[in-house]
Amino acid sequence: MTERKTATRIAIGCVALATLVGLVTGCRPEPGATPSSSPSTTAKEPRPVPSGTPVETQKPQTGFEVPATCEEIYSPAMLAELQAANPPLNDPGVTMLSAENADVLEIIHGGAPTLRCSWGGPGEYGLATNVTAIDADQATAVLAALPAAGFGCEELGDGTVCRIEQRGVTLDDEEYTRGETHYVGDGGLVTTAWINFAPTGYTEDVVATLWG
Repeated sequence: MTERKTATRIAIGCVALATLVGLVTGCRPEPGATPSSSPSTTAKEPRPVPSGTPVETQKPQTGFEVPATCEEIYSPAMLAELQAANPPLNDPGVTMLSAENADVLEIIHGGAPTLRCSWGGPGEYGLATNVTAIDADQATAVLAALPAAGFGCEELGDGTVCRIEQRGVTLDDEEYTRGETHYVGDGGLVTTAWINFAPTGYTEDVVATLWG
């Protein structure tokens, strides 16, 4: 867990997270840019999906069901921790992506049922998570793309978790930490991007809650 940094000049309301994990709550560097000493901002993520409103289009042939609300993806203990540590849930001003890898984003925004959840307000402290239904081919594609992008992957439950993290210093000489943690499970994909806010056991809790 990294200490809250409040003095950074990270732009608010856009998206961050370069291929090597450049991410900021509400900020995003231009595609293809490598992380620098201070996150830059340009584009925005598509409109966040409110809690309780999964996107329903073409559903992959899988037994995995995307939950109806964000509250359903956490254990009661983790939900209480998040509500106390960094509210609110799904602030409409937070537009950060839950991943920066192009292959992963194509799946998340390619029409599969997806639930988006974010914690914190626009700024330099928070996270965003997407839970997406995927098929076997998409799972294989993700598991090939993430290690190639520098993620470290290992088994978690019956699936695979991949992580990447970066530390840096802003123009105000404020340290920051940001990263991504993604899980590929049976029929589902959980993608999370965070900056200065990485609750211990976050992804593990989501996995245990959704897959048991």
